[in-house]
Amino acid sequence: MKKVLKIGLIVLLIGAFGGTIFYLYQNSKEKPTEYQTQKPQFTDIVKKTVATGEVVPRKEIEIKPQVSGIIHELYVQPGDNVKEGDRIAKVKIIPDMVNLNNARTRVNKAKINYEDAKTEFERQKKIYDKGVIPEAKFQKYKVALENAKEELEAAKNNLQLIKEGAIDKQGESSNTLIRSTINGTVLDVPVERGNSVIEANNFNDGTTIASVADMGDMIFKGKVDETEVGRLKQGMDLNLQIGAIQGQQFDAVLEYISPKGVEENGAVQFEIKADVKLREDQFIRAGYSANANIILEKKDSVMAISESLLQFKNDSTFVEVETESQQYKKVYPELGISDGINIEVKSGLSKEDKIKDPTRRETKNKES
Repeated sequence: MKKVLKIGLIVLLIGAFGGTIFYLYQNSKEKPTEYQTQKPQFTDIVKKTVATGEVVPRKEIEIKPQVSGIIHELYVQPGDNVKEGDRIAKVKIIPDMVNLNNARTRVNKAKINYEDAKTEFERQKKIYDKGVIPEAKFQKYKVALENAKEELEAAKNNLQLIKEGAIDKQGESSNTLIRSTINGTVLDVPVERGNSVIEANNFNDGTTIASVADMGDMIFKGKVDETEVGRLKQGMDLNLQIGAIQGQQFDAVLEYISPKGVEENGAVQFEIKADVKLREDQFIRAGYSANANIILEKKDSVMAISESLLQFKNDSTFVEVETESQQYKKVYPELGISDGINIEVKSGLSKEDKIKDPTRRETKNKES
């Protein structure tokens, strides 16, 4: 009995050892690999580049005062529509004390001269009426009175200009009233009532009272890399995608390419501008960020394959075409434009060819 058990145990151990060896042998055998294939397809290929930038008004004007002083009244706020000549603000003049004192002195002197000329004129008129002096001599006193009167009027006007920035005769044409110079929309009013402002002159740009722009004429202003700018031409179509307006696209036409680049973060960028085609029912705010897809080249309904099918060796580009089941041969097709996903096939392949996809494969166990 013990002998039988011993023999059975030995057989069991030999069977387990043999099974382990067989299992390891099966797992060590190379498993066949099956690649998936794709056929060429006909599709549209658009080669494009992307420029980032913003949508801004073509014409934006900064309204500045003609006199220095303090904002006395503001007649507009951002978002208001104005026409050329509409009032934007009113400036209250703060006169220089030296000039004010000189102007008052001039008025006082003019009054004295006028009173003296008037007294002399009346005296000479009495003599002239009696026929004592000729008319030619009397005329001199009349002219002197008129000159003294004009000088007094001029002195008073000068004093009023220094004090108020305008004279009564000017009325609405006073330069203390700041007016819009174009038709458009008020974008910004960076001052408030009571703020001091400086007039524009040869030494100072002046304080901006308001910014006015025509919101019906917008342009895309962006930048492209130097590697792409050589392919751009005026008149190219652009497709704008505005971040703040989801689900809508806008057409634009390239109208300006800067002749000079600017280095930014180690790369040379060139400014471009494009005319944005607005629809009547759409309103775009100034400063919206946007991406412009610039169509460099486009081909319709051409034979193409996925770029993932291409294989590279040295300086050659090839694909593998199936001749029999899971048997392939190398083919070197003539390629055209690419959109980064699909690439045009000019020759070397037919629409029935099955092309090996090296990125998609399945490993299966061989049948026993």
